[in-house]
Amino acid sequence: MPIEARDIETLLREAFPKAKISVQGDDGAHFAAEVIDESFRGLNRVQQQRAVYAALKGRMDGAQGELHALALTTKAPE
Repeated sequence: MPIEARDIETLLREAFPKAKISVQGDDGAHFAAEVIDESFRGLNRVQQQRAVYAALKGRMDGAQGELHALALTTKAPE
């Protein structure tokens, strides 16, 4: 079953309730997301992205993952 942008945003919003979140994509498998959240301050890019992937609760895991590709931009607010 394909995942939708709003499903991804819902998962991210659960983990980052105060974040500015934007999810783009409409083919059910390939998306781009931007997550701007204060919790990223002081973390390097890898740590930030790991936090986002954890929020997706396994939706990208393995060949059977619902979410095939996610271009990800993360940062703390300026």
